[in-house]
Amino acid sequence: MAKPVLGRGLSALLGGVATPRPAENVFQSSTPAPVAAVETRDRVQRVPTTKVVPCPFQPRKDFTQDSLKELADSIKEQGIIQPLIVRKRGDSFELIAGERRWRAAQIVGLTEIPIIVREADDRAVLELALIENLQRENLNAIEEALGYSQLIEQFKLTQEEAATKVGKSRVVVTNALRLLKLAPDLQTYVRDGRLSVGHAKAILGLSNWDEQKLAAERIIKKSLSVRQTEELIALLQNKSKPGSKTGSSPATQAAEVADVQRKLQEYFGTKVQVRYNKGKGAIEIKFFTDDDLERILKVAGINLE
Repeated sequence: MAKPVLGRGLSALLGGVATPRPAENVFQSSTPAPVAAVETRDRVQRVPTTKVVPCPFQPRKDFTQDSLKELADSIKEQGIIQPLIVRKRGDSFELIAGERRWRAAQIVGLTEIPIIVREADDRAVLELALIENLQRENLNAIEEALGYSQLIEQFKLTQEEAATKVGKSRVVVTNALRLLKLAPDLQTYVRDGRLSVGHAKAILGLSNWDEQKLAAERIIKKSLSVRQTEELIALLQNKSKPGSKTGSSPATQAAEVADVQRKLQEYFGTKVQVRYNKGKGAIEIKFFTDDDLERILKVAGINLE
């Protein structure tokens, strides 16, 4: 089944490039041949590989050597099948899409690569880079969160607007951004797979970075599941409360409270604190701006008019 197109889609941002026939779309690495831009209004041109430079808006930062080597081997045999999308920057061409192909081409030692030049402002470039990577599921969770954050902060967008730009729900964007509240070391753990997103979400129940790190080390050392992690975090939360007694609540009850808290945080897209004691307690929902409060009220189905 084909993957649904995100947001406006790559073709819209790229100007509606049609897919060329395979036989006419191969740019061999060994003997450069004249390029025929068939079935497309765009002129494909070949430029020196050294004239192409990476884009500072590229959200993807981690490129594994194994995957680049595989792509390089493919390019060595078949050439670059899909031209890179670039924009003109002085005497150089700045990448919009295709950084993996560009990196792999350098491994192979290609002196020229096929490109299509586009006119695009910074916002369009960042949107395109996010959409391309999200469609291909190339970004890890932290890279995705940083991409959303950059889109929001650099172009003064709301979370709702950013979500619309890349074809995601507001809740998905909000939950992704929450990962940036992790201690920097823990963000690295998520990047390299030592912690899953599920582990990370549970750890976010601890606001103190030192506590987060201690919890993470225990999770990794003992290979705890997400469910076990939620129980651990609930116990740590209960232990840190003034006047609390270690072990005063059964672990299962603490885990259930933590699970409710996590689900509320995902639903409202903000920090939620659940306090529970013998059938009584309180739920505290955090908001940080008037717009944030209005959004939370809408999610709760409350109309103030």
